[in-house]
Amino acid sequence: MRSHYCGQVNETLVGETVTLAGWVNRRRDLGGVIFIDMRDRDGIVQVVFDPEQSAAIDKADSLRQEFCIQIEGKVLARPEGQINSDMKTGKIEVLAQQLTILNRSNALPIDFNSEVSEEQRLRFRYLDLRRPVMNDKIRFRAKVTSFVRRFLDGQDFLDIETPMLTRATPEGARDYLVPSRTHKGKFFALPQSPQLFKQLLMMSGFDRYYQIVKCFRDEDLRADRQPEFTQIDIETSFMSAEQVREVTEKLVRELFQELLNVDLGDFPSMPYSEAMSRYGSDKPDLRNPLELVDVADILKDVEFKVFAGPANDAKGRVAAIKVPGGAAKLSRKNIDDYAKFVEIYGAKGLAWLKVNDIAQGRDGLQSPILKFLPDEALTPLLERVAAEDGDILFFGADSAIVVTEALGALRLKLGEDLELNENGWRPLWVVDFPMFEATDEGLFALHHPFTAPVGVTADELEANPEAAISNAYDMVLNGCEVGGGSVRIHDSALQSAVFRILGISDEEANEKFGFLLEALKYGTPPHAGLAFGLDRLVMLMVGAQSIRDVIAFPKTTTAACVLTDAPGYANTQALDELGIAVKALKEKG
Repeated sequence: MRSHYCGQVNETLVGETVTLAGWVNRRRDLGGVIFIDMRDRDGIVQVVFDPEQSAAIDKADSLRQEFCIQIEGKVLARPEGQINSDMKTGKIEVLAQQLTILNRSNALPIDFNSEVSEEQRLRFRYLDLRRPVMNDKIRFRAKVTSFVRRFLDGQDFLDIETPMLTRATPEGARDYLVPSRTHKGKFFALPQSPQLFKQLLMMSGFDRYYQIVKCFRDEDLRADRQPEFTQIDIETSFMSAEQVREVTEKLVRELFQELLNVDLGDFPSMPYSEAMSRYGSDKPDLRNPLELVDVADILKDVEFKVFAGPANDAKGRVAAIKVPGGAAKLSRKNIDDYAKFVEIYGAKGLAWLKVNDIAQGRDGLQSPILKFLPDEALTPLLERVAAEDGDILFFGADSAIVVTEALGALRLKLGEDLELNENGWRPLWVVDFPMFEATDEGLFALHHPFTAPVGVTADELEANPEAAISNAYDMVLNGCEVGGGSVRIHDSALQSAVFRILGISDEEANEKFGFLLEALKYGTPPHAGLAFGLDRLVMLMVGAQSIRDVIAFPKTTTAACVLTDAPGYANTQALDELGIAVKALKEKG
């Protein structure tokens, strides 16, 4: 039905007849001569209907936005003064000789020339995706997956599918459950990741596996989360953590070079402890120059209990952020707003100090807490943070967790509000994560329970689990974790020890993971892997604000599809076949 895509028609085709198919993007009637911008997935071209082409002009008079049409016409060079340098096809136009209206369109339910809510965009997603800005994002995503497949195929990885219907595994979120008709009362779980199956593939001798795979997590959503998302899943045997990072870093560097013409360079590496200490985050945005500086040792002996208390507590922290030039930029209202902001993260307040003229000593400083800081603390404090005239210092003093989270979030907000972030891309490997995280309910695996610790036996791990470091690594880009992985446990005794530390009894472990523990006894090779979040990676590359903009048919923040009105109710017959009864929901009154 077409000889060319609209976006492919250019000056090399002048004088030739082309057949195009697509949609009316815009229509203009200039006193008998009708112009339309015709659009398909590849771009937009201007089509002219001249009164001398009577058959075409009569039909053209009825054209409206989003009519689906076919045009046959002659390619003409635009007159010199009418060239549109903003269009790929701006040097030519197509003189229509024949017009076929393939399908008419009702008046559009949404006007994309005005503000449209995201819910409306998702309700009429098929119209939203016709827009060039959305079309480009989905096409870019296809280029990313195509490149990934070519790269990994070239590295001798095998694309192997793993099951969608499986058992529930502890991945840190609720599972989506699927009832079984043939095994009434039992449920499959949709995989949160292919973790166990890719490990089993390593045990099966397929030493380089990959898959671009759907994963499912029933968790509260935000801009960069979806209940179903896509991973670039990679697993290897007989490769160290460093070798896995080397090949996956090469993948991302070459991806950015080919699709964005961006050279990311070599990725630096940073221990988790340093990332948390300096940036208050395990995924620091290195474009932001602000850092957290520990000052507890300087403030231990001050009379100000707000500082002295945490400074003398083994679980406390006192830290400062220096904002260059912030003394003049930030008003008292700005400071009060930041104090309210850190309360979200459990902070009880936000102390501050303006450095107006450091040469004047105490007289050149301004702060409500200045009277509580003696010179023997004030001088080394200013030296520690390298304070200069015009700076403002913000302080956090509380438990280490509260200070780290509150100042880490404040650092990001200040960087955005004051436009401190550098342009460009700042990649980073974060390594040496703690093996376990202590909570009021016990220990939890910081990554997942199949991650191997560094340099300890099963007995040593159980004797002191909180000191263990995991052989895990995250790839971070501009403050977003785009990929994470680890060396896996390949010893059954060590795996059983991890389960016990996590409060999973031997009986429960055998019930849930007996197949894995059994498989580990038969010559399991050392193996390691990494998974990229494809949606998040594409979101960053195209500069979108939400992963919903790079997924063709995403869910809302309530995990619903407003396009198809899903989820929906099942009929009684289907529930009976599954042996399921639905409890009546109480009306809210």
